[in-house]
Parts: sequence; C-alpha cells; structure tokens
Amino acid sequence: MIKRALNLLTSQSFFLLGARATGKTTLLKQKFSPENSLLINLLDPEVHGTLEANPKHLYSMAERDLKKNNWILIDEIQKLPELLDVVHDLIESKSAKFGLTGSSARKLKRGASNLLAGRAFVHRLFPLLPTELGEAFSLETYLAWGGLPKIYDFKSDLERSVYLQSYVQTYLQEEIIAEQIIRKLPPFRKFLGVAAQSNGSIINYSKIANDIRSDPVSVKNYYQILEDTLIGYLLDPYHTSIRKRQRQNPKFYLFDTGVLRAQARQLDVPVREGTYNYGMLFETFIINLVRYNLEYQFKQFELSYLTTKDGAEIDLIIERAGEKTVLIEIKSGTSVRDEELNTLNSFARDVADSEAYCLYRGNIERTVGKVSLLPWEKGLQEMGIYR
Repeated sequence: MIKRALNLLTSQSFFLLGARATGKTTLLKQKFSPENSLLINLLDPEVHGTLEANPKHLYSMAERDLKKNNWILIDEIQKLPELLDVVHDLIESKSAKFGLTGSSARKLKRGASNLLAGRAFVHRLFPLLPTELGEAFSLETYLAWGGLPKIYDFKSDLERSVYLQSYVQTYLQEEIIAEQIIRKLPPFRKFLGVAAQSNGSIINYSKIANDIRSDPVSVKNYYQILEDTLIGYLLDPYHTSIRKRQRQNPKFYLFDTGVLRAQARQLDVPVREGTYNYGMLFETFIINLVRYNLEYQFKQFELSYLTTKDGAEIDLIIERAGEKTVLIEIKSGTSVRDEELNTLNSFARDVADSEAYCLYRGNIERTVGKVSLLPWEKGLQEMGIYR
C-alpha cells in the first residue's frame, strides 16, 4: 500500500479532485473505514440511476449514517452535480460531513455548483510522486510510463503500453463524449494529438486552429477543457505587470509523462537520453513535480516561464510572497557547461531579490556565478519543494 503525500484535511467536508486513475477512491478507502462511513459510487449504474431520477433520495440513503455522525463519501460527484444542493442542505441542517471525489471541475461548475462556497476544502490528487514510490522509483521508468498508480502493478512494458492506450481512449469517451462537454468531436480529437505533440511549447492558437480546421477561440476553449478536467496545466508567461502577462500566450503541460507519450502516439518510440523528446519529458516531469509538491503543501506560489524577444528563456519562475523569487533552468543532461548558464546568470542579475538554480541529472554540486547547479532532487530539497 502506497502512502500518499496529500494531507487530507477532515475537519470539515472536502472535495478530492483529480484526473481519472490517480487513486482518489483508493485514498478514501485508506482514510475511512466502512464502519464509520458510507460510500456512494456514482459509477454504479443502479446508484446513479436512482439518484439521477431523484437527487433527494440521498436523504434516505444517508439517513442511518448521519445519525451515527458517519462520513458520507460520494465518488465521481461530477456525474450528478445536482446532488450538491442536497449535500449543501445536509451540511447546513444536519452538520453532515461529506467527502466528494471528482475528475471534472468543469462539469461541477456547469452544474451550477460553487463548490459549496467555502463549506468544503478543495484538495487535488496527482499521479504518484517519486517520494511516494520510494525504492520503486526509477527516473527512466517514470519518464517513459508516468506515475498513474496502476502502472506500477504491471510487470511488462507491453502491459503498461496497452493500459495507457486504453486510458487515453477511455478519457475521450468518458470525460468528453459521455459528459457532453463539447459538441464537435472531430476537431477536438485532432486537437488532443496536437496538444500532446506541442507539450511544453508556447501555445500558438492560430496555428493549431489551422491544423485542426477550427478557430482560435475554440482552441482556447479546448485547452480550458483539458485544464478543467485536470488533464493538463497552463503555465503563464512571467511579467511584473499582470496586464502584460495577459497579452502573451501560456505554455501547456500534460499532467503525466506516460499519458503524454500515449496521447502523442509515442509509446513505441524509445525514450533515449540526449534526444529532444527526452529533454521535453524531463522538463515536464520537473515542472509537474514542483506544482504537485507545492499544491500538497498548500502554497500559494505563482508559477510562470519567461521568454524574451531574443529567444532567451527561463523554464520556470516561482514567485513566493515575502521570499526570494526562484529562477529555474532544467537540463536533462548529466553535465552542464558554464556557458550554458549565461542566460540564467543574466536574469539572476536583472530580477531583483531572486535566486537561480539549474537542475540536472548529474551528481556534482557547484556554483557558477549566481547560479546553483544541483542534482534535481537536491535542488528541489534546497528550495523547500521536495520533501
């Protein structure tokens, strides 16, 4: 049994949101015993049908457990967001405590939900972290197959490949088609492949629209769908002016390197050091790792990237209120030449009250100008991100 890093706060009701197969139901079962909780699984057709016909049936289904002050756990709440009106009433009238899992924040919002207006914590669960995997963690395996828990039950790469292919296909059917989030499926189906292939690049909405025979407004909406269904993340450009940030386009990162390779149809392509693909996977891995750890620590840091008109780039910037701004360059190699850090050193001098790190796969720790060159694990630990 893998102990998850998420500290699930239970002093009041909570949402536990996360992409499919990240382990939400398993975490609930670890946290709550059947003796002090009622689990309502909306993936069960009979349960779903009963509550869809009349959401008020939740009152009678939960009555006995409410009298015992038990937790009421509802799995995949986005399938029936209208239940939240009943949940809200039970929290107010009966001081009930609910644990609500979901894989589509978008569906909850469209269901006129306001996430219970502060009456419930909102947690997010992500793929497994290296620290959660412990001795089972291998960087090469993680870059190739990602961190979905089921991946680590399989013994062969063939099983992992088939699983990830099925995951991508199931996601299309269950999250997009079945939930009726979009009406025109063909452009969106093409978009998913383009989004994966351009992972980690600055989004060019017009070019993508031309590629999939759509329009830029629809493409922006498609990216928002991926973010709302917790499949990806938009990394905004850095600028001290919020208005100027909004004029520039973000980058997009899928939430898992295994799913990324499956969506880009690259599962048959070996992940080899020194290739562009390897560097992109390592960058995605580090940026996701930073984001997930900060989320689990309840940090309200701003993450962004920086690209100048001359093409100089900083992979990741972390703005921390009351602390120094962190500038991060990510290198997938095992060695880094001093001249490769010239750009980062230049930015470190220009950005006030900042500290600069280059994270790489090597083992040697050294300082080059204002830049700390560190093995990626050591660097994240030094920043207080990796625990």
